[in-house]
Amino acid sequence: MPDTVHMKGYRCFACAAVQTVDFGGFLCPECGGNLDIRYDYEAVSKELGDGFDPTSNDIFHYRALLPIRKPVPAFPLRIGGTPLYRADRLGQVAGLRNLYIKDDSANPSASLKDRAGAVALCRAIETGASVVATASTGNAGSSMACLAAALGLRAVVFVPEQAPAAKLTQLLSYGAQVFAVRGNYDDAYDLCLAACQEFGWFNRSTGYNPFTREGKKTCSFETWENLGCEVPDRMVVPTGDGNIISAVWKGWKDLKAAGLTDRLPKIDCAQSEESRAVCETIRRLRAGRENTEDWSKIEIEEVEASTLADSISVDRPRDGLAAVRAVMESGGEAVTVSDQQILAAAMEMARKAGVFPEPAAATPWAAVKKMAAEGSVHEEERIVCLVTGSGLKDAANAARAAGEPQVIEPTLEEVRRMMQGRER
Repeated sequence: MPDTVHMKGYRCFACAAVQTVDFGGFLCPECGGNLDIRYDYEAVSKELGDGFDPTSNDIFHYRALLPIRKPVPAFPLRIGGTPLYRADRLGQVAGLRNLYIKDDSANPSASLKDRAGAVALCRAIETGASVVATASTGNAGSSMACLAAALGLRAVVFVPEQAPAAKLTQLLSYGAQVFAVRGNYDDAYDLCLAACQEFGWFNRSTGYNPFTREGKKTCSFETWENLGCEVPDRMVVPTGDGNIISAVWKGWKDLKAAGLTDRLPKIDCAQSEESRAVCETIRRLRAGRENTEDWSKIEIEEVEASTLADSISVDRPRDGLAAVRAVMESGGEAVTVSDQQILAAAMEMARKAGVFPEPAAATPWAAVKKMAAEGSVHEEERIVCLVTGSGLKDAANAARAAGEPQVIEPTLEEVRRMMQGRER
C-alpha cells in the first residue's frame, strides 16, 4: 500500500471558508472557527480497493484516511485496536438486546485521547516541533505526556488546579512539566494558547488543533470493523468540549464518503446536568428559534460547569459547534443525566460488564438508561456506548460509589458469619 497522504485542505465548521493543504494555522483565518480536515475521497476509495493497511493493527491501519504519513520507524506504542464488548447482562438492566461497549481505556495512557495524541504528535514531528503543549482536565495531558515520553518530545501541560490526583500523578510520572492553574479548564486553555504563541510551542489542545479530531475518529472505523463491517444504530458519546463526538461522527461520514458503507448511525450526546452546554444548544436549536442554514451565526451556550465527571466539565465548549452539528446532522439525542446517575452507571458497568469507567466514561450508559426509560430507543437497536477513560483515573469518586471493604478478624468463623449476613 503506497505511503500517500490524501489530505486536500481544511474547511471551517462555522463559515465554510476553505484553506489549502499548505495552510500553516490551526483556526479559520476568516472567522476564527474550528477547522475540519478534508480528503480526496475518490483517491482514498481507489487506495482502499483491497481494504485498510494490512501491515498495521493500530490506528495506522487506517492511514489512508489520516492526514499524516505512516511513522518510520514504527510508532513506539500501540494506539487503538481496543476491544468492543457485547454487554448482554448490562443491557438487560434497561431491556436492551444489542448493547455494546467500545472500551478505549485499553489504550497506553488508559484513555481514548491517545488516538488524538498519536496523530497530533506525528504532525508535530513532521513540522519540526520539539516542544508540545496542551490544556487538559487530565486525560489529554496524561496522554500527550505518555506519547511525548515515548517519542522523545518535551511536554508542557496546563491543568485546572483541582484536577484529580491520579491524573496529576500520571502526568508527572511521564516527565511532563505540569502547570496547575488556579482556575478552571477554560483558564488553563487560554493560558496554554498564550504560552504557545509566546514560546512557539506546538499546541495540541482540543478544539484548537484540527489533527486531534482525525485521531479520535478512528474509534468509529474500529467499531465498524469490530461489528463485521456493519453500522450500529447509534453511538452514545460522553461530551465536554465536543471534539470526541464530532470526531465519532466524522469517522462514520468518512467511511460513507470512501464508499465503505451506505448508511450512518445516530450520534447521541451524553452530558452531565452540571455541564450541559452542548445539549442546551441543541435543545434551543431544535425548538426552531434560529436558522441552522448559517452555522456561523449560531452561538454555543456557556455554563458554569460543576460536575464530578471532570473529563467533561467544561464551561465553554471549544469544539461546541462541531459537536452540535454532529448530533443534529445524525438525528441523535441530546441527553443530560445527574452526577448521581453517572456514579451509579459506573458501578453497574463494572459489576455487570466488567468494564471500570471513570465518571465521564459512564455518562453514555446513564444516558442510554434514561433514553430507554423514556422510550426514545428501541430494545432491538444496536447501541454502542463509548468508554473514553479508566475508572483508575478518578479513584476518589469511584470509592464514593463502590463503598468500603468489610474489616474482619482473621478467622474462618468470622468469614462464615459475614457470608451468612450477606445471604440474608
